[in-house]
Amino acid sequence: MNDTTLYIRPVTLPERSYTYSQSQQISMQTGFIGYLRADMDSNGEGFFSSWNDFRKDLKTQAFKDEFDEVINGFRDEGYFLHNRAALSKYCNSHPEASFGKDSLGNEREYGVRVNTDQYAYLMRLNPHKGEYNLYCYCYVREWLDRHLKQAERGIRFITPHYEEKFRLQDGDKIRITSSWGEKNDRTCRYIDDYHLEVGNNLYHICELAELMERNGAEITPLRSSLPESCHSVLPSSGELIVIKRGEKGYFPGEFSSVDETENRIFADDRNTKNGVSKAQEAAMLAGSMFGWDAPAADPKNYDENGTPIQMKQKDRGDAR
Repeated sequence: MNDTTLYIRPVTLPERSYTYSQSQQISMQTGFIGYLRADMDSNGEGFFSSWNDFRKDLKTQAFKDEFDEVINGFRDEGYFLHNRAALSKYCNSHPEASFGKDSLGNEREYGVRVNTDQYAYLMRLNPHKGEYNLYCYCYVREWLDRHLKQAERGIRFITPHYEEKFRLQDGDKIRITSSWGEKNDRTCRYIDDYHLEVGNNLYHICELAELMERNGAEITPLRSSLPESCHSVLPSSGELIVIKRGEKGYFPGEFSSVDETENRIFADDRNTKNGVSKAQEAAMLAGSMFGWDAPAADPKNYDENGTPIQMKQKDRGDAR
């Protein structure tokens, strides 16, 4: 490995989106320089790569020298880009880097972030034969981190009168239901506190709200912090039910019993096996009953036991 000081860790969930190509707007804000794509040949021992520019003004000689050091360093024996066997071994031994089964990637891919003093290299790794084994997206570190920090505030969705309805995490999806019932799911990206991307379109948050009202359309948040589905028990009857993210109401559980306690045990068992937490189940139940844009449909508003977290109220003496 070279002498450049490297800081390596799995990409975070918000960072996963930046291991793929971005829009012009986001690429400019994050200091995106360009990306490298490579495969290791059919025998797993090659390294056939191509570079794609985005901002040539940021591709300085200092960057090019460092980037060559980073990539060539990881290709040394003992490191994960040495060959496909080494890449497979690295991915298998770092399950925390797996993208898993979610809306921001697939279980065949793994994400690693490599930081230097000035640059951030976000790598998407795929150890499978016949596919590109590496995508490395290169950013000016300070610009990327500033954008990620701002995006933590979430994407605001408001009424045409600027009343906030809900906030969505950068990279999550919404479901747009037209006045005639047609449904379309679109990925949303944070631009700044007043602008967002919906699919390939850029909007001011008020412009989007006015457009939805004018067309009689409804927006439903599809939070990635919620599972695709879960089991629960209907509070009014105790029957076993299945709840699907973004769907109103519920579906009868196939193995429902007349005994509410048995249904509770079954729901807990299935949810545990599927990685669904108590907080997620509580949020799913609330979303199916009160609407997915309700605060109660967000799992962050529950503790680990699925109990609502009480919001701290201002002291009356502070009100003026």
